[in-house]
Amino acid sequence: MSYKAYERKDLGFTTRQLHAGYDPGEHYRSKAVPIYQTAAFELGDYERCNRLFEYREEGDSYVRFSNPTNRVLEKRLASLEGGTASLSLASGMAAISGTFLNLCRAGDNIVSVQTLYGGSTDLLQNVLPQYGIEARFIDDENDVESYRQYFDEHTKAVYIEALGNPGMNVLDVDAITKLAHSYGIPIVIDNTFATPYLFRPFEHGVDIACYSATKYLGGHGTTIAGMVTEAGTFDWLGGRFPQFEEFYDQFRGKIEEEKLLTQMFTQRFRIVYLTQFGGHMTPQAAFNILQGMETLSLRMDRHVSNAQKLAEFMDGHPAVSEVLYPGLKSSRYFELGKKYFPKGPGAIMSIRVKGGRENALKVLENVEIFDYMTNVGDAKSLIVHPESSTHFGQTPEENAKAGVFPDSLRLSVGIEDAEDLIADIGQALDRSQQ
Repeated sequence: MSYKAYERKDLGFTTRQLHAGYDPGEHYRSKAVPIYQTAAFELGDYERCNRLFEYREEGDSYVRFSNPTNRVLEKRLASLEGGTASLSLASGMAAISGTFLNLCRAGDNIVSVQTLYGGSTDLLQNVLPQYGIEARFIDDENDVESYRQYFDEHTKAVYIEALGNPGMNVLDVDAITKLAHSYGIPIVIDNTFATPYLFRPFEHGVDIACYSATKYLGGHGTTIAGMVTEAGTFDWLGGRFPQFEEFYDQFRGKIEEEKLLTQMFTQRFRIVYLTQFGGHMTPQAAFNILQGMETLSLRMDRHVSNAQKLAEFMDGHPAVSEVLYPGLKSSRYFELGKKYFPKGPGAIMSIRVKGGRENALKVLENVEIFDYMTNVGDAKSLIVHPESSTHFGQTPEENAKAGVFPDSLRLSVGIEDAEDLIADIGQALDRSQQ
């Protein structure tokens, strides 16, 4: 048997999304990744137990720490991302909150743009401050030089989204990473809307990528899951992160040196926060996400194609005052979109309906294919009113900075026939003005 596709890094994206990280020879030669539905594993003997608990040997003891099914998912995403290691968690918010806790201690701060998913804004603005972690929101995310004024010796990350939710703004990631790294500050990006197929964050200097795997990585809308991947290039021992220096001193000589240095963020996240906070992804969920990832590139091509057609249609519709989608030449982010998203800027967009909130809600009442849901990234098309759902509870001023208005609707364009989607949204928009 000469099958080696699981370990080859030179293979194409679509080939690796099917094979990376899984050697059937290690799993009774099952071609499908098995679901290890167990709470714990035999330790074998006293010596092996010591090796496992001192982290001198990779293996499984208790599923709150690791599971073979999850490990395949983690290796596969790390391969697709071009990173050194990934970690699977119970949800996207578990991935983001755990990332911040791994980076910060009381007295530290995170510099963030305001064009974020409402849950992330709430976490930064209302939850983390209760633990002594400050969020500093940038007034103008497009003015990269202005970021400097928010940095100090306690800044532990710059947090951005690859495609803003729901305004679909595109940031100059190269410029942001260059500036942050000049201060020794890592970049954390939420790459959920883009996926590693459409955007390669580590090729632009990003250090940590977070995902709600519930969305496009799964694609089927059945499973809540989160992922975090590290690039493996950031110097965690540069003086800004004493907790990583302590971690290095503790595990030096136990964890292999190169692995410790290039996977330090992930190793500490797993040993400290995944284990102690218990936010692990179940093996069934890992299996479900793996099933979705096998068709990721194929789905994303169709998503993007449909989204572009729908955006162009709505851009000329008399009931629409604005379409927020970087694939349109009328978008202020069109050039940045071409630079960072050569395969297309995703399949999420926002529109503003003429006539205010009342007419926007009429669209929701009349769509027949688009389903009224808060989720995105499903193979099926979805629509929502962000002000009353994903960004509920924020002030009008905060919503405006995120691109959310009373007349806004967010669309997640699926992989149905484009003609059907255009006809559906067209008739709903027509009725909104009656």
